[in-house]
Order: sequence, then C-alpha cells, then structure tokens
Amino acid sequence: MKKEKSMNELNQNELNIVTSKARADKAINSLKGILLGINLDQKVNEREFAELKKWSQNHKELINRNPFKEFMTIINETVSNRIPEKETIEDLYWLCQKYESNNYYYNAVTTDLQTLQGICHGILADGIVNEKEVYDLGKWLEENTHLNTYYPYDEIRSLILSIISDGNIDVEEKLILKAYLNQFVNLENKEVAKQIKKDTLDVNISGHCTSEPNVYVDGKTFCVTGVLKSGNRSELEKLITDLGGIPTRTLTKKTDYLIVGDNGNPAWAFACYGRKVEKALDMRKRGHTISLIHEFDFMDAIEDLRYKSNQYIAYKKVILLNQG
Repeated sequence: MKKEKSMNELNQNELNIVTSKARADKAINSLKGILLGINLDQKVNEREFAELKKWSQNHKELINRNPFKEFMTIINETVSNRIPEKETIEDLYWLCQKYESNNYYYNAVTTDLQTLQGICHGILADGIVNEKEVYDLGKWLEENTHLNTYYPYDEIRSLILSIISDGNIDVEEKLILKAYLNQFVNLENKEVAKQIKKDTLDVNISGHCTSEPNVYVDGKTFCVTGVLKSGNRSELEKLITDLGGIPTRTLTKKTDYLIVGDNGNPAWAFACYGRKVEKALDMRKRGHTISLIHEFDFMDAIEDLRYKSNQYIAYKKVILLNQG
C-alpha cells in the first residue's frame, strides 16, 4: 500500500513537471487579461490591486518559474516602496508580453480566450463595472473577431453590443453584465465575490446569439428552434438544402448552426431561450463550436450569399462574351 502511494506520488510529480509549462502559459494568459481588465478605465484602486496580490499568492507553486519570480518582486516592491499601482500594472503587462513573445505553448485562439477570461476577472476585481470598462471591453472584442463562434466570446460580444446599441448604459445593464461576466470568473477576494453574488442574485442569465455571424451553408449542418417569423420550418429547411446545407431536426455534435426563431420580442435579437438553446450552450461550454444565430441574421447571410453568387455569374458571362 505504501509502495503504491509512493508510485502515485511519483507519477503526480512527473505529471507536474510535464505540465508545468502549460500551466505557466495558461496562468500568464489569464494574468495578462486580468491586468487589461483592471486597467481598462485607466485607474487602479486598492481592491483591484488586492485581487492581483491574492491571485499571485494562489499561484505560488509557479514561483520558481520565470517570469513569476519577477512578478512577485514587482508586486512586493510596489507594496514596500509605495510605487504607484498603475505603473506596476503596466510593468507586469509588459512582462507578460515579453514572456509571450518567447513562449508559445497554446494556439492563438486558446491564448486569446484565456486572455478574455482574465479581462473579465480584472473588470470584476473591485466588484464594480463602469462605462469605460464596458466600451473598452467592446473594443477588445471588436479587435479579436477571430474568436467568433468560440465560447464565451460570442455570448459576451452579443451582450455588449445589445448594451451599447442605444448609446446609453444604465444601472440595470451594468448589473446584467456583472452577473454574466461573473460566470467566467473565480475571484480570489471572497468578500468582493460575495458582494457580486448578492448584487446579482435576482438577475436572470440567458444565452446569447452570435452577433454578426459568419455563415457558411455548403456542407454545414443546421438545426432550427423557436417560432419563425420569415416563414415555416419546412420552407427554411428546403432553402438550406437548396444551398447545399444539411437541415436536421435534432441537435447533435455534428450540428454547426442552431437557428433561433424570432418570437416578436425586440430583445430576442440577443436573448435566446428554450431547450435546444440550453443544450447548444452546454455543448459550447464543452468546446463544440456550434453557433447560435438569430433567424434574421441567417436570412441576411443568405441574401449576401445570393448577391455574391449573382455577381459571380454576371462576371462569368462578361468573361465568356469577351472571349467570344
């Protein structure tokens, strides 16, 4: 029994050695996002810096691996020598970038998704979501559209677009965003986490359709849910078939798109509900890149495809006429 235990410990030690690079890279990507999130409003308060310190302490198993030695040195010097917190955040971010340029364990998508999770963490570090953070998060999402179709990028971007669409961000919208981001964050400061949970206790979190989706029909599998406003399901399924797509009645791992029907609710463009939607969201959380798209967005995409197809046909006719 004792021998078996020591073998298990040995295997675990070997595993830690093998995976330490991956864990370090993941931590760096997360930290980079936290720093971005904290500094979005160009201000660093005591709560935010305290969250950063707690995060560092809870990653002390990486302390002997660069650049974590430098991180801890910078943080300790900030506390002891009263260096401005904002300057420290910028120094740490620079160190993350330096590390990132020399090491690349994960692919770009995984790295940026980890950074996004860190940004959410940084925004919630002080338990407050302000307007500048909302707009700057929207800007970061706009600059990283290569994450389109990946969870939780689509969901967060759709929610942000719905919040800023009227140019006015009210208290309720900030509360909804706080509740939504909190799903992807595990705050080290338990007092702040407890306050956020209390603040958002009555907020109903729903799924969100992909905004400005990239739709490819040929060879792709589609499933439909909800009440359609542009026609009935049979007509939509025939349209998908005519364009080379594969319509199905059930949601599976092979499904590429879930088309969500409009129910007459103006908020339906972003908020998605229903059994199939819930299943699709669970699949996305497990890593499947199924896209939830609104009925009208799908029809717009079809119109674009038809327009491009007609342009191509016209172009071919001109070429043939010139050759004749």
